[in-house]
Amino acid sequence: MSTVTFIILCLEGAVLSFNVAACAALVPSIAAEFALSQFVAGKIIWLYMLPYGLAALLYGPLVRAFDARKVELTCVFLFSLANLLAGLAVNIKMLFVGRFLMGIFGASVIPLGLILIARHIAQDKRGAYVGIFFGATFVASLLGLFLSGLIPWRLIFIIPAVAGLCLWVLMYFKLPAFQEDLSRFRFGYWQAFKDRKVIRIFIYIFLVSLIYHAVQQWLGVYFSTQLFLNQFTISMLITLTSLSGIFGEFIGGGLADKVGRQRVTCLGILGMIICIFLLLLKLPLAMLGLVMVFWGLSWTFNHVGLATMLTDLPAELLNEAASLNSGVRFISGGLGVSLGGLIMQRSFTLGFLVFGSGLLVLLLFSGLISKKNIGGV
Repeated sequence: MSTVTFIILCLEGAVLSFNVAACAALVPSIAAEFALSQFVAGKIIWLYMLPYGLAALLYGPLVRAFDARKVELTCVFLFSLANLLAGLAVNIKMLFVGRFLMGIFGASVIPLGLILIARHIAQDKRGAYVGIFFGATFVASLLGLFLSGLIPWRLIFIIPAVAGLCLWVLMYFKLPAFQEDLSRFRFGYWQAFKDRKVIRIFIYIFLVSLIYHAVQQWLGVYFSTQLFLNQFTISMLITLTSLSGIFGEFIGGGLADKVGRQRVTCLGILGMIICIFLLLLKLPLAMLGLVMVFWGLSWTFNHVGLATMLTDLPAELLNEAASLNSGVRFISGGLGVSLGGLIMQRSFTLGFLVFGSGLLVLLLFSGLISKKNIGGV
C-alpha cells in the first residue's frame, strides 16, 4: 500500500467521523431549535448507527467482487450529499433522513481500511497502522466536538459535506484501482460464524460497544440535566474524550504489536469500569475533566486492541470480519443508545451501575478472546 493510498484512507475516516461524536453534544441545541424533548432529538444518534451497522455488512463482500475504488467514490459522494441534507434540514424529520443516509453510505470506509491494512501490511506492524487509521478519525472527531461548542449546529454537518466533496476529487485522481484483490462475490458470513473464535470475538465486540454507547451518547444529556452545565462546557468535556482518544489509538496500536492484543483490550475495559463508577460521584468540574480523559484513553485501547485482532484472522474470513466489525459495533451501539436512553431517562445512577457492572462481567470473561482462543500476536 502506497503512502498516498493510506493517507486517503485516513482522510476518508476523518470526514466520516467529524460529526459522529459531536452529535451527542449537539442534542440539547437541536432539541431547543425544533422545540423537542432531548430524548426525541437524541434519535439522530441511533438513526445513524443502526443503518450504518446493517449497511456495513454489505461492503466487505461487495469489495471482494467490485473495485473498491468505484465503491468508495460512490459512497463518499453520496455521504457528502447526505451531510448537506442534514445541515439544511428545515424540520427534525429531514434531519433524521439525512442521518439515516449518512449511515448507509458512510459504512464503507472502516471495512475497506481494515481489509487493505490486513492485506498489505505485515502482521507485526498492523497495530500501528490500525492505530494511525483510527487515530485520524479521532482527530476529526475532536475537531467536530470542539467546534460544536462554538459554531451553529448546522455547520457541523455542512463542513464534512464540503470536505467530502473535496476529498472525492482527490480520490478520483489519486486513489488506485484494486483489481488484483478481486474475486467472486459471495457472502461468507455463514462460514465465518462456523469458526468459534470469530463468534467469541464478535460477541465480545457487540457487548462492549453496546455498553460504551449506552453511556457515551447520553453524557451530553447527563451533563445538561443532572450537572446543569452549559453547551460550551458540555462540548469541551466530551471533546476531552476524543483528545485523549487520539493518543489512545496511537499508543494502544503500538502496544498491541509489542505486548499483545488481549492485554491492551483488557486494560481498556478496566479503565472504562473505573470511569463509569466515578461518574456516580458527581465530581467537581476539574475531576470530571480528568475522568473524561481517562474514559477516552480506555475506550480507544479496547477499540484498537480488538480491531487489530480482526486483522489477524484467516484471510478467507477477512472481508466478512471487517464488515462485521463495523456492523456489529454500530448495530450494538444503536441498541445501546436506545437501551441507555430508556434506563437513563429513569435514573442516571441506575444506568451507570448497570453498565459498569456489565463491563466488569466482560473483564472477568476476557479469557475468551485470549491469544490461545483467538490467535494473533
